[in-house]
Amino acid sequence: MAKADSNKADTLKPRLPRGFVDRREDEIAAQHRMLETIRRSFELYGFEALETPFVEYTEALGKFLPDLDRPNEGVFSFQDDDESWLSLRYDLTAPLARHVAEHFDAIPKPYRSFRAGYVFRNEKPGPGRFRQFMQFDADIVGAGSVAADAEICMLMADTLEKLGLTGQYVVKVNNRKVLDGLMESIGLSGPDKAGQRLTVLRAIDKLDRLGDAGVRELLGAGRKDESGDFTKGAGLADEAIGRVLAFTGWTGTGSAPADNATTLANFEASLAGSAIGLEGVRELADMAALFAAAGYEDRIRIDPSVVRGLEYYTGPVYEAELTFPVTNEDGQTVRFGSVSGGGRYDGLVGRFRSEPVPATGFSIGVSRLFSALQLVKSPLLEGTAKPGPVVVLVLDRENIADYQRLVSSLREAGIRAELYLGGSGMKAQMKYADRRGSPCAIIQGSNEREAGEVQIKDLIEGAKAAAAITSNAEWKAARPAQFSVPVAEMVERVWDVLETHFPGSRPEASAERN
Repeated sequence: MAKADSNKADTLKPRLPRGFVDRREDEIAAQHRMLETIRRSFELYGFEALETPFVEYTEALGKFLPDLDRPNEGVFSFQDDDESWLSLRYDLTAPLARHVAEHFDAIPKPYRSFRAGYVFRNEKPGPGRFRQFMQFDADIVGAGSVAADAEICMLMADTLEKLGLTGQYVVKVNNRKVLDGLMESIGLSGPDKAGQRLTVLRAIDKLDRLGDAGVRELLGAGRKDESGDFTKGAGLADEAIGRVLAFTGWTGTGSAPADNATTLANFEASLAGSAIGLEGVRELADMAALFAAAGYEDRIRIDPSVVRGLEYYTGPVYEAELTFPVTNEDGQTVRFGSVSGGGRYDGLVGRFRSEPVPATGFSIGVSRLFSALQLVKSPLLEGTAKPGPVVVLVLDRENIADYQRLVSSLREAGIRAELYLGGSGMKAQMKYADRRGSPCAIIQGSNEREAGEVQIKDLIEGAKAAAAITSNAEWKAARPAQFSVPVAEMVERVWDVLETHFPGSRPEASAERN
């Protein structure tokens, strides 16, 4: 007894590390359909696939690390046998920069690439916040013109259209230079004002939620919310607050300007005297002209509230926001929010080379976008139901080679099939086939073998018929949806069952549809 208790104590408890999840076949298949749609959209724009490894030298991640003296802070790191620090990739952009720099003379420039894969964050997990998640990126390296940034924004819009989100999103665009110019115009340039600049930018980012009055408070002394919590403000003077609000286009009317021309005019008026700011306005005006020429002006909007990644980006910044309402954890109705974002990052590849290398791109948060498509019940995720494998039952274990021959015949014809490999009897085997989602089971006892036949049990039709049968005796007498066929006809008759329940399963049927 003591020994049994000891063995029980040695048994490991099965558990996932915090911030990681398992995914089953139905979710994997649905996500694959989404990723395939994104891939085709990217390829249409001339982007080509690139795959980089999960692991990079820690020093190659550069700006992505909070502190190079603490390589485990923010990333998962370990030392190689030569004592070099290696890290799991934090995102897909730093590996791209390393790849381009390493193969700079061999790749065509501008270089359009896309990458999809998992990235890892050594951060505290929480609701909807994972340590491993998938991103899907598209980047153009080697093009300094904002026409490349405009292409990326149009690609974002077209991809969301192809995913069935027409009329439910907006691509919002701003420019790091414009925001730098705004900070300069209100006296917040220089390293000693970094904290105050961040407070101002966070206030601008809350425009959609808090409106003019709430942002005015955050730019000034501070704001107390409905719960009584106080957020310290940026401490700006009234004149500077007025300049910021004029820049954003919020004038107390409760809504931001809808057209790009009005927003650009507000920018220009607010940034008079700032060379860097006016350079950013000109870049946005050039992009707006391209959007209008290509017919995207209703889907891509110049927006002052986009303040993402200001220590990382060097020019235009953009994000795609889904506009349909959802209910948050507090029961409030809010917009779904951003599912992708990016911008120009001209300094990143240059870390590896002496000359500057311009680059721009964006990243899709795959899990968040997948959740959005689930909320709108996208038919893309439903796809076509996929049958489970045909299960060949094993009734006489001494004749297992005969059963294996049946399985091989089905597989050679392109039918998903498996041999039952457990040790249970017929009833348990049938239950197993049901749990596997099998469309039918193949049964061959000694009588069928001698006659050169098999029994095909249509499990889908059988389940329907069984629902109408009230007694066990009646079920045994009827044996619903079960029929005998010669072994030579087994494959053809299984195809008939599959076509009945899953039209287009047969290869020639798929070829005719295409």
